[in-house]
Amino acid sequence: MKRTAAKKSYTARDMRTVSDNPEWTKDDFAKARTFDEAFPAMRKGRGPNKAPTKRQVTLRLSPVVLDYFKAEGAGWQSRIDEALVKIVTRKR
Repeated sequence: MKRTAAKKSYTARDMRTVSDNPEWTKDDFAKARTFDEAFPAMRKGRGPNKAPTKRQVTLRLSPVVLDYFKAEGAGWQSRIDEALVKIVTRKR
């Protein structure tokens, strides 16, 4: 029987040499900036309101009501709010 040569495995040094994402040094960490600092124009959403005038709730509505308001296009949630405000102010 022939003896096969043992396969040489890669060392950590070999991997660092060919890596396109080398390990960070202390200098790299010192120069690092947060995402917000690096990309100030990119927002992650609306953020908190300075003076919130509405409260977020979960509300189950019948399909007839949803279809009616959604059929008129964007802003359907605000239109539902306006309709409810009218009803409440009339009853006061």
